[in-house]
Order: sequence, then structure tokens, then C-alpha cells
Amino acid sequence: MPNALSASQVPNQFVECNGRRLAYRVIGDGTPMVLCLRFRGVMDSWDPAFLDELAELGFKVHVFDYSGLGLSGGPRTYDPASLARDTLELIAALGLSKVVLGGWSLGGIAAQVVMLQAPQLVSHLVLIGTTPPGHLVQTGEPLFYELASRENDFEDFVKLFFEPTSAASREAAVLCAERIAARQEGRCPEVPHEWAGQQLGDGPRNPMFPLQPALDALRTTRTPVLHLGGDHDIVFPVENWYALNRALPTLHLVTLPSTGHGPHMQYPQAAARHIAAFVAG
Repeated sequence: MPNALSASQVPNQFVECNGRRLAYRVIGDGTPMVLCLRFRGVMDSWDPAFLDELAELGFKVHVFDYSGLGLSGGPRTYDPASLARDTLELIAALGLSKVVLGGWSLGGIAAQVVMLQAPQLVSHLVLIGTTPPGHLVQTGEPLFYELASRENDFEDFVKLFFEPTSAASREAAVLCAERIAARQEGRCPEVPHEWAGQQLGDGPRNPMFPLQPALDALRTTRTPVLHLGGDHDIVFPVENWYALNRALPTLHLVTLPSTGHGPHMQYPQAAARHIAAFVAG
């Protein structure tokens, strides 16, 4: 990415979509990629090192804020169908014809809904720390529901996205937090934790993503699907993807060690390179 701006420097941009203004950023140039955010995430929640490495590897990365959250206007909701609509309308407004579609956590659910609704727009589906549709062999931990509905400090950040029992993971968390904090201009307002907690519910559900047509689509798609996870994800355990290993014909599984719900935050370069190899393959 010679002479290009880093993810922590690129300007905020805005596009009108059916009566609301969606905020987005573009990093790099090359193969178009659109990334959908996690629960309580805004554009500043992405690790700049991860986005910069994707750009270095030849992707034109688009990140955005969902309606009513961060810098985007309109009504706010965490209904996956609405998040998918945001994604589809952004793709249309930016004139993108076919994209590598990625989603982290809740964004992975939104990305799966997009692929169900408009499979012709998706060349590859990249899922990070998310859940498959249907019944789960392992639910998330109650700890997540406690952390996700309150204002978070650094220790919460470690528990959510890293592996608190690992010194190396804790060190990676410090570096990641510094990178995320590096942006000075045009930062996004945080998602109100009180509102987010009301959307979440009191504890794990099974299934978390009860949409049988989405599972049917994964069982029959020819679109390559990658799930990139951490080996101790307290939100969406990777074990649920391994349970589907032989049932989903295009599924690639990569699990990174001693980390949690943010494997691409602990291993930004490795995660981006896994994704690039998956798309190239």
C-alpha cells in the first residue's frame, strides 16, 4: 500500500441510501471487500493493522457504520435483516458489482443474510468470530452478556477479544488498543451500552441465529466460505463450525490459538494473510 493512507488516517465518507446517510471509509485499492461490524462496534472498532494488511495484500476495503450508529443516520436496530439491508444498499450506492463480503460477530450474521438474499453479489464469504445458523453444539458463556451490556474497561476488552490467561495475548491486547486509539480526527461516537444491552437479552440462546434458509444456503452454495476464529471465543465458540465441517461443502476453517472473539486483533497480519490466501485459492 505505498503512499496510501492508513486505516487510522483515511477520511470519513458519506452516501445517501433511501433517506438516510451511511458513513463509510475506504482503505487500499484492488479487489473490493466490504466488512460488517460486530455488536457495539463502530468503524473505529476495526484494528487498523488488520485493515492495512488487507489493503497491502490487494484489497479495497470498505468499512461502515450501521444505520443510526457511529456516524450513520437513520433509525438504529440490531435486527440482522436491517443490518443486511444497510450492507446491500451501501454496495449498490457505491456501484460495487461483486465483493468479498466479510462480517465479524453480529456482522457475520448480517453477512450470511446478505449472501442468502443476494448471492450474486458475493464472490467469497469471510466470517470472523461468528455463529452458524441453526442448533449449536456449544453456546457462548454468560460472561459475554455481563460484559456486553456495561461500559467496558481494558480488562473487559481483554476478556472479550483475547485470552486473559495468556501473557502473549494480553501483550497483543495492549498493542491492539494502542492502534485503535491512534486515530485522532473524525472518530465515531460509541454505541450506547445501555441501548445495546437492551437488544441483547439476558443470556445465551440456542440457536443464536434461527434462520433455516441461511443454513440451507450454506449447505448448497458454491461460494467459498471461510470462518476465522479464536480457540476460546466466549461469544460464538468455534466448535459450532467444526460440527458442520462435513455438512458445508465450501467451508474453510482457520482457528488461531490462545485468543478470543477478536482473532484478527491478536494476529492482524496472519488473519489478513489467511483471508488473502483463501480468496486467491
